[in-house]
Amino acid sequence: MSKPSRSFPRPLSELLSATLSDALKTQGFASAEILARWGDIVGAEIATHSEPMKINWPRPMGDEAAEPATLVLRVEGPAALEIQHLSGVILERVNRFFGWQAIGRIALRQAPLRRRAPAKAPPPPDPTVAARIAEGLPEIKDEDLRQALARLGAAVKRK
Repeated sequence: MSKPSRSFPRPLSELLSATLSDALKTQGFASAEILARWGDIVGAEIATHSEPMKINWPRPMGDEAAEPATLVLRVEGPAALEIQHLSGVILERVNRFFGWQAIGRIALRQAPLRRRAPAKAPPPPDPTVAARIAEGLPEIKDEDLRQALARLGAAVKRK
């Protein structure tokens, strides 16, 4: 008699890795980490005006040592010249991230960046609910603390 298999919750990243890895491999990325951590790798100033599009890996030619790849960056038009001047810094930071001399050249493509829409701030909690919660906290003597806890309680109740 075989035991029934146990079904444990699996992380979403584990489920999507197979699907995303095929799409990323067509663009030359071994993993999504360079895309996700682009701002950490090159710094906030460079990341606001650029994003990696793909990595072009050269085909191996016999027993020769593999040549470094070309990182293709999407760059906003006005910032392209500045990014071009910073290409040495970008190369050094990306190769430090990889831990070896993976990238030898940077190619720039001028195009608008795909920016995520900023998340909207939630509306403030209802003041009447916050006041009612504050009345239920007479044991808290500090008025600022009582009001802060009341606002927190109103925000939690809203959700």
